[in-house]
Amino acid sequence: MVEALKKNPAFTPRRGPLVLAILDGVGYGKYPDGDAVQLAWMPEFNALREKWPSTRLKAHGTAVGMPSDADMGNSEVGHNAIGCGRVFSQGAKLVEEAIGEGKLFAGPVWRELVENVVQNGTTLHFIGLFSDGNVHSNIAHLRAMITAADQAGVGRIRVHALLDGRDVPETSALEYIDPFEEFLAGFNRAGRDYRIASGGGRMVITMDRYGANWDMVRKGWVTHVQGRGEMFANAHEAVVKLRERTGAIDQDLPAFVISDDGRTPVGPIRDGDSVIYFNFRGDRALEITEAFEAENFAHFDRGTLPKVLYAGMMEYDGDLHVPKRYLVSPPEISRTFGEYLCASGVRQMAISETQKFGHVTYFFNGNRSGKFDEALETYVEVPSDIVPFEQRPWMKAAEVTDKVVEAIGSGEFRMIRLNLANGDMVGHTGDMQAVRIAMETVDLCLGRIRRAVEKAGGVMVVTADHGNADDMIEHDKKGNVKLDENGVPARKTSHSLNPVPCIVYDPAGKQEYRHELREGLGISSVAATCLELLGYEAPADYDPSVLIWK
Repeated sequence: MVEALKKNPAFTPRRGPLVLAILDGVGYGKYPDGDAVQLAWMPEFNALREKWPSTRLKAHGTAVGMPSDADMGNSEVGHNAIGCGRVFSQGAKLVEEAIGEGKLFAGPVWRELVENVVQNGTTLHFIGLFSDGNVHSNIAHLRAMITAADQAGVGRIRVHALLDGRDVPETSALEYIDPFEEFLAGFNRAGRDYRIASGGGRMVITMDRYGANWDMVRKGWVTHVQGRGEMFANAHEAVVKLRERTGAIDQDLPAFVISDDGRTPVGPIRDGDSVIYFNFRGDRALEITEAFEAENFAHFDRGTLPKVLYAGMMEYDGDLHVPKRYLVSPPEISRTFGEYLCASGVRQMAISETQKFGHVTYFFNGNRSGKFDEALETYVEVPSDIVPFEQRPWMKAAEVTDKVVEAIGSGEFRMIRLNLANGDMVGHTGDMQAVRIAMETVDLCLGRIRRAVEKAGGVMVVTADHGNADDMIEHDKKGNVKLDENGVPARKTSHSLNPVPCIVYDPAGKQEYRHELREGLGISSVAATCLELLGYEAPADYDPSVLIWK
């Protein structure tokens, strides 16, 4: 439990609420030709950043606990940083350290899973995102585990590859598959039996989140566990033929199963096997984990449930202790912004559509399920559409905004936090037209929220968890546009390394702080900023506020 916050004697809270608007995936781009935030008609956003106190915050790399500044930020670590006001080492860095120092392979879970398959002559399976995007996983971690498994005497390994094209270039799958097949061939020449057994696009199978589309998980279960689906001789052939047939980018490729004879899968999951889900990020790991671990499971028919030893790369939910086995302990995040507000008696509302609901709740609260105080917290989820985001670039922004405007006017809450997901979810499609529409949608909603804040006598802080929509075209290191095989600019579907906004809209302000805001900070400074604008002193170990008091 944390203690109530101390009041800030230099600041009188405003009459209305503080609204924290997180514009997911909205940053400041380096290249005008690929910056949908600049190219879209966004008069509200532009007026806010030009007329009101504004600065740029770092939202990637070490500023959000990633291993290096070459690593993109993401919504999980971004909301962690915003919500806890400090920087914690995150999944990618923790796993990298655990592997580099050998702690992962000396741990009891790794030893249990390996000994199970060595002693019983069964199979070690790896399921996870097959890239080096370092957002959900890193193929380097998979290679290291396979090498360690070989050294421990594991004879048979099967890899179930979820194709990315979202945190990495959109049609880069073969750049990972082909070298990996040669990597496995080295072990096979020495007498092992290591194969890719199945796969498919991450937005088609397995990696659903927040219960938005359990049918994705069902498709993954049928593919990985049961070995049922369209069969190909190898993963390279599967990707090439499925691309030719569908025209889909990697994240949207259909599921495939590897078979030597066109009838028998090479790697279904059977009784006695060990299974490692090697993604370290939790949101898209919980549902497939539930499918493996839950006794009472009603989301789809699992058929005959194989009796396996299942482990995740990390503990994906620290409150529910899911999964039961995991290889690396997650960051221990405590004393979050929301917990302090509850201790101080502040009524709060958190709202988003399904795609980002867990981010403004679970991740914002330091990877904690549930509420700190049922009486003081209200969580609102607006169900997302289950359609490709480029077909509905407006998503549920208007519905979220309706509820936010109503909450502002009600006077019921002193603090409201919201996420508008469009810039990230539509940004991942690579469809520039759709992303521009998404940004204009966000701007319309931002204007409605701003007017409600002004009417209520409140304050609004506008920020983002990372960039995406601001960087929609691939550029080389010299800044030149990359062309695809058709000679047109190559679409970029991953997050950016660009800074994000921090704007303080305070129409009832009395010039207690300077118009100029601090520079050179990260998004972890948003927490202290919001606490100060609520009339409190931020905890001493929180990263500094952007506000410079007079």
